[in-house]
Amino acid sequence: MILTLATVCLAGFLAATVDAIAGGGGLISLPALLLAGIPPQLALGTNKFASTTASFNSSFTFARSGKVYFPLVKRQVLFTFLGACLGVWSVLHIGTDFLNKIVFFLILLVGIYTVVRKDLGMEDHFQGLKPSGTALGIVFAFVLGFYDGFFGPGTGSFLIFAFIALYGFDFVSASANAKVLNFTSNLASLLLFAWMGKIVYLYALPMALAMITGSRLGTRLAVGRGVSLVKPVFLTMSLLVAVKLVWQVLR
Repeated sequence: MILTLATVCLAGFLAATVDAIAGGGGLISLPALLLAGIPPQLALGTNKFASTTASFNSSFTFARSGKVYFPLVKRQVLFTFLGACLGVWSVLHIGTDFLNKIVFFLILLVGIYTVVRKDLGMEDHFQGLKPSGTALGIVFAFVLGFYDGFFGPGTGSFLIFAFIALYGFDFVSASANAKVLNFTSNLASLLLFAWMGKIVYLYALPMALAMITGSRLGTRLAVGRGVSLVKPVFLTMSLLVAVKLVWQVLR
């Protein structure tokens, strides 16, 4: 029991470190809970509890570093939360299998585009917020909030890419803003899992502490090392999400 718990906490620490930098930490933390013998629904709820606390810590640290652009993000969080709630409600009534192939190709395209455009996200070209930019930000916040509640894989990658492609942020600033929205959609999902009693607190609480520590490390690395660290981690995690989706389809 103690060894299993220690393994889960270690996986949570690594997941949160990676997730704070470029997203995709669920590829590490969720399988660890499943390997510990926790049933899938309880593993999802337990992972969501721990990852939400970690994403809050990352969001807070990024905000203190000045990397979060609040004039935009403060308009997006409500729509992200509403989108996630609608997504969670929808997934209870609609199967998600058909999304696997679509999301795989989208993630793959994002990765290829990022590799081809070598200058993408390397410098911050953000020049201020226009009314059209605010409206567009609200739309993608709602859509990706819905997606995260409904399905989930690759949400962090899509958010980071959207902030870079639409506003000209560099990878670090994009990751910071994406983390705030990701925390918001995580919170919406967590509330539903908690209400349904799908959280194993024996694992969730120590894992949350480990993930908070990991998120602090990851955020500091992202802010300190900058784009030279965030971009390769972003590409790596995007590739792993694509591989995971292909494996699910083949299985």
